Amino acid sequence: MPRKNGTDKTSATESMEQALVRQAKEKYVLKLYITGMTARSQQALRNIKKIIKENPDNNFDLEVIDIYQQPTLAKGDQIIAVPTLIKKLPAPLRRLIGDLSQEDRIILGLDLKLKTTPPPANAEQKEV
Repeated sequence: MPRKNGTDKTSATESMEQALVRQAKEKYVLKLYITGMTARSQQALRNIKKIIKENPDNNFDLEVIDIYQQPTLAKGDQIIAVPTLIKKLPAPLRRLIGDLSQEDRIILGLDLKLKTTPPPANAEQKEV
């Protein structure tokens, strides 16, 4: 559709920028399946809460489900091992199993942007 003289201010670039802003503020819908107060379940809960806290730019909705108290929910989501973290949104759906202690893998699995850290001050630079 042709642009009118200044009345239609959305260009392809502006549309792309708006889409990126929406994507950056997408809501992460997470479900963490645990088994009561076991050590692995509590560790997984601490680990995911730490990741959420360290990524304040993202919008997280975390639901913790104890399969002892709500076994039908576990059956509905086909949980075969616990703890299991399910990322429902944004797509694609992902399942992460274990105590979630490998933070880099969890960040990758959730499609979060890695924090970039500057190289150490004494790092040698290679010449090309």
